[in-house]
Amino acid sequence: MNPEDLRYTEEHEWARADGNRITVGITHYAQDALGDVVYVDLPATGTRVEKGQPFGEVESTKSVSDLYAPVTGTIVERNESLESQPELVNAEPYGDGWIVVIEAEDPDAVTNLLSATDYARMTESA
Repeated sequence: MNPEDLRYTEEHEWARADGNRITVGITHYAQDALGDVVYVDLPATGTRVEKGQPFGEVESTKSVSDLYAPVTGTIVERNESLESQPELVNAEPYGDGWIVVIEAEDPDAVTNLLSATDYARMTESA
């Protein structure tokens, strides 16, 4: 269920490293718990984010949840498609439903996040 090539946060974000560019989204588990996503609040490009701090929100028919940065860095890309199609977060959480790309200050910081196995263990015990 959780792609092995990604790293995960305890707040249910995933991170895909490509050099110092880290693509971020929310996990299948998170989108399933949220229900139908109706709005995603995306930060502007150039916004500096701190690991573990909120950088945006996902709003669903059930609730509003903060998005937390998996690494410290600068937003260099945002998924503009989510403005008109927030449901992509539900339909393709690991694909077209990605949220932002962060240029990481320390690209190795992503290795400190949870592995797919560790994340699965965490969500199974939740």
